[in-house]
Amino acid sequence: MNVVVYPGTFDPITKGHMNLVERAAGMFDKIILAVADSPKKKPLFNLEQRVLLAQQSLAHIDCVEVLGFDCLLAEFVKKHQANIILRGLRAVSDFEYEFQLADMNRKLAPDVESIFMTPTNDLSFISSTLIREIAMLGGNIDEFVSSDVASALKSRYLQQSNA
Repeated sequence: MNVVVYPGTFDPITKGHMNLVERAAGMFDKIILAVADSPKKKPLFNLEQRVLLAQQSLAHIDCVEVLGFDCLLAEFVKKHQANIILRGLRAVSDFEYEFQLADMNRKLAPDVESIFMTPTNDLSFISSTLIREIAMLGGNIDEFVSSDVASALKSRYLQQSNA
């Protein structure tokens, strides 16, 4: 059984992330979307909120489980008996960093392979950072994220503007 872990901060999960999971679901038996705690990155949403938003966004895919984690990715992968780490690449500039991560994960978990996928062309420009900025400035993000994520972002920025 091929168990794939797709790690990231997912702050918030975008349609680009969803595209990778949907396509991977056709190739693998089980996919674990692993939402990293990442306090160093100062995410907009806490870990529980990001897990919930990802669960809502991916509820239509049966073989997906969304879990939060706050340990080394290699340890998380071993704990869940996964054999593949899926990483998303949007641009060539992502590759060097991702290549370093793949090498380190291979050293820490030699039985686990890393694979890279790109989102479809119409979604390759989307990043969580851009989505947060558009939402913060009152722009329309509906075509880039699920309706649950769009609502959560609008609500968060409304609360901040009223504070």
